[in-house]
Amino acid sequence: MKISEPIVKMHPELASWRQHIHAHPETAIEEHATAEFITTRLKELGLEVHGGIGETGMVASLSKGSSDRIIGLRADMDALFINEENTFDYCSKNPGKMHACGHDGHSTMLLGAARYLSEHGRFDGTVRFIFQPAEETGNERCGGNTMVKDGLFQRYPVDCVFAMHNFPGLPVGQFAMRSGPMLASIDTFEFKVHSEFAHPAMQHETPDPLLAAARIVDACHAFKARHINPAEPLILSITQFQSGHPHDDKPGVHVTPDQAYVRGTVYTLNDELRETMEAGLKRIVENVAAMEGAEATFTYERGYPVLINSEREKNLASLAAAAVVGEENVQADMQPVMGAEDFAFMLQHRPGCYVFIGNGDEAGPDGHPCHLHNPHYDFNDQAIPVGVQYFANLVERYLATG
Repeated sequence: MKISEPIVKMHPELASWRQHIHAHPETAIEEHATAEFITTRLKELGLEVHGGIGETGMVASLSKGSSDRIIGLRADMDALFINEENTFDYCSKNPGKMHACGHDGHSTMLLGAARYLSEHGRFDGTVRFIFQPAEETGNERCGGNTMVKDGLFQRYPVDCVFAMHNFPGLPVGQFAMRSGPMLASIDTFEFKVHSEFAHPAMQHETPDPLLAAARIVDACHAFKARHINPAEPLILSITQFQSGHPHDDKPGVHVTPDQAYVRGTVYTLNDELRETMEAGLKRIVENVAAMEGAEATFTYERGYPVLINSEREKNLASLAAAAVVGEENVQADMQPVMGAEDFAFMLQHRPGCYVFIGNGDEAGPDGHPCHLHNPHYDFNDQAIPVGVQYFANLVERYLATG
């Protein structure tokens, strides 16, 4: 790998920064201490930092030369509501909150890039370092969307914008990306079927909400199987089904429940299918409930749109990554992943590219597999210099001098 000497030398300090952020996780729109820590590091570099964008988001700018070209680099800052089960020294000090997705590493790599570029960067133009809150919300109140709505690109213009995410299972020293749809949209839905409590012996007189909800779930899956083109990547997942009032002494075992509550998610690589799914699921819930003689309510909430990388920026990202790890270690046309990411909102307004950076496939410090959103996850500090060099290469290629 081709890592510049200044980045190699700063690696231990960057790892300590990452571990500090890991030990003090903050969830969506509560990233005040994290933002303060990052702001302090940026101001030590002499950068002017503008906060309060999308509530706790920040932007710092670095200019050299006279070019009017501007590139944006984005990292997310928030943690998850997960109780960490690791036992190393820097595990979470905030019970019930954990950096289980590597945003501590993403922020650190962007901080490292800001430090390297301010001290050693050779470029002509401006870099915007964008630190974004609330990536994990899964809905339109996420940080990517709120920062854009708060005038991110009007107040701090960029020509293009880039971001990356660690990918467990991909070896450290490898990258993966693609142009076009790379990550799916995400929507959530829920419905309630209402009836009345009843004695099972008299169930013929009262609609059974549990049975009605079960039939709705079955019909929803049948709708996906028979009314959606199977060539379209689409995931329908029922994630919660609740009914009745269970207790240790089982007082409700001889009572038919008065309601059933179901939640689920929809992922797709085609934004038009979101309209189809919303209308279809709503129709099924209302009609099946009516057939059972029950009442039902249905809500469908839009989350992140499909994340679409632009071709030109993907090619730039591929070259920047290859300059670090070699062309053979860059998957430039990977298969799409059916997860979702709110960087998609930024890519709706500016061309850019989102990439995966390898986090390794070995166990973490405590010997557990490092899967995302897992109580034993930990970001691999060996990936930090790789990510810093990649960001630096992006800037120096896009804002090339001469």
